[in-house]
Amino acid sequence: MTEIVFTPIGTVRSPFRDPRDMPIQPVGARGVRGTIELDPACAAGLKDLEGFSRIIILYHFHRSEGYSLEVVPFLDKTPRGIFATRAPRRPNAIGISILRLVAVEGATLTVEDVDILDGTPVLDIKPYVPAFDAYPDERSGWLATTSETARTMRSDGRFC
Repeated sequence: MTEIVFTPIGTVRSPFRDPRDMPIQPVGARGVRGTIELDPACAAGLKDLEGFSRIIILYHFHRSEGYSLEVVPFLDKTPRGIFATRAPRRPNAIGISILRLVAVEGATLTVEDVDILDGTPVLDIKPYVPAFDAYPDERSGWLATTSETARTMRSDGRFC
């Protein structure tokens, strides 16, 4: 495999300083506010973003060490393949969250529904477009019976 190197474009600022006891998905962080402080050199890339109500954030799980191809995810007690989960202990420690965009001011985005650890490096930002990104009738595998519990589930440190 060829090595791929990414340079962060910004940093997430959130109230979550410890990976334990934080929401495991944005649905469990409704109304939790944070910011994304973009590198000022990338600020021009935010042009026209304020017209979107949600954005997709790709980020580096910077506190995750190593990876496991099978994990026991937060919403289950059964070991699952890492690619059938959203657990952070991945071969490429990349996370994804869809956040509500509140404001764009210079190189700073104010966002809500933040389920991301403070200080997390941001790799990319994309607009969320319901016509492209929402598939409500699709299957959700083993999560079909447990996904509603993500609203109240908190991390327990198993991936720290």
